[in-house]
Amino acid sequence: MNGEPDFLSTLRLQDTGASTGETILTGASHWSPGGRVFGGQVLAQCVVAAQHTIEDRDIHSMHGYFLRPGDIDVPITFAVERIHDGRSFATRRVQAYQRGIPIFSMIASFQRPDEGVEHQDPFPVDVPEPETLPSAASVLSAIDHPTARAWAERSLDLRHVEGPVFVDVQGDRVPHQAVWFRVEGDLPEDPALHRAVLGYASDMSILEPIMRGHGVAWGTPGVKLASLDHAMWWHRDGRADDWVLYVQESPSAQGGRGLAFGRMFARDGRLLASVAQEGMMRVPR
Repeated sequence: MNGEPDFLSTLRLQDTGASTGETILTGASHWSPGGRVFGGQVLAQCVVAAQHTIEDRDIHSMHGYFLRPGDIDVPITFAVERIHDGRSFATRRVQAYQRGIPIFSMIASFQRPDEGVEHQDPFPVDVPEPETLPSAASVLSAIDHPTARAWAERSLDLRHVEGPVFVDVQGDRVPHQAVWFRVEGDLPEDPALHRAVLGYASDMSILEPIMRGHGVAWGTPGVKLASLDHAMWWHRDGRADDWVLYVQESPSAQGGRGLAFGRMFARDGRLLASVAQEGMMRVPR
């Protein structure tokens, strides 16, 4: 697949000026099941909005809360507050609004390039190459459902190492999994954009270790899932249009909530980012 990824236009935000000390930007949404804004989209948009007010520093961490479901038919307003600008680090708070009501709140930290000690977790052993695995598009396109067909056409290629959890849970019922992903299409040579796109992808399958461990699929009748909060740390630059291995695990699930951790590795073994998310999962009794 050549050309621009279908979601990239949502990361082009319009600067509408400043208001009461905040920088205001607006953006649109792409299609998502049920008419709700995809959480990874608004997360990535907030990263782009914050980066818009920063020079010569890279995002290294963000912490956010998904407050309300967003409506894909309503523009999103992003209000960026400059919390701190130091010699090495800068901090921004971003609120995403629809109809004047916040739907997502994020605080993020940026750092000037620096040197220091370095180590990382090793790349997992015995992981099959992504080319040997079926794509999510090939699996979903065979399902006779409009949502499945629409998701099959998205420009983010997912390939589950242990098998997908779309209609049923393939593989063992264990609270961990690994997923290869990459953007199909061409991304600009902009490291800040690649970091934002990794943020977009970070919300795409992070709750699945919880689901897999309990034999719950996306298509399980009556199941309800929602992202509650999200944290991400960027360690090294990488390309989102090259294969990234997203290793995920869930240490606990209780009270209708589950916690999941993830690590993103470049294909050459470098650890690009770490992720943590708590989500709601309600299963009919």
